[in-house]
Amino acid sequence: MLIVLPPSETKRDGGVDARLDLASLRFAKLRPRRAELIRAVRTLARDPEATIAALKLGRTQHDEISRNRRLTLSPTMPALDRYTGVLFDAIDAPSLTPAARQFAGQHLIVQSALFGPIGALDHVPAYRLSHDSRVPGFALKKHWAPGGSRALADEPGLLLDFRSEGYVALSPVDARPNSYFLRVNAVGPDGEVRALNHFNKTAKGRLTRALLEAGLDFDTVDDAVDWARGAGFALGRTAPAEITLTV
Repeated sequence: MLIVLPPSETKRDGGVDARLDLASLRFAKLRPRRAELIRAVRTLARDPEATIAALKLGRTQHDEISRNRRLTLSPTMPALDRYTGVLFDAIDAPSLTPAARQFAGQHLIVQSALFGPIGALDHVPAYRLSHDSRVPGFALKKHWAPGGSRALADEPGLLLDFRSEGYVALSPVDARPNSYFLRVNAVGPDGEVRALNHFNKTAKGRLTRALLEAGLDFDTVDDAVDWARGAGFALGRTAPAEITLTV
């Protein structure tokens, strides 16, 4: 079973002394594409004004330029610890048990715009690149979609896709069997069911944490849905390749 998450725009600073080692990242066949894009992002970072426009940086985000310039020199840490923001705050990686972290290392994937799909415990530096960033000479969807989709397709078993649609486009799995995209809905005061936007990240993070803590490698989506309902999540199948969490 794989759980695939989107990344976060925000990253935690620091890390261990080790620099980025592309050979250590999961899905080794993506290494040439990773190296090519990293070179382009570092080159872009030499031009601050171009970087601000390409990455849509606000006035308080200009330190992201130096992060990208030093990509291959900066300290690294596991992706699960590097990403911050609403979804990852709900996972609360520092409080996970060793067993839950080990399960994450085997079953949790993050779809990075810079590295493609990576393992949750893969060591990465702090960086800035989003699915809609504009790197000269690169269309990120075209750059990642063939190899990223193939990497995820080659993984056996159930795939639970918790990504946002922008990150799904970087490595689509619509042709992969046994793959299910998660939607999050909320019931309003009037009883109407509506899709959640920003706050769906908290729901996804809580469900992800519960899955990591349970440590169960589900074979089918029905097994996952049955477990989720028993664990207090209103999860159900709503389309041939979709599941819906209602909060």
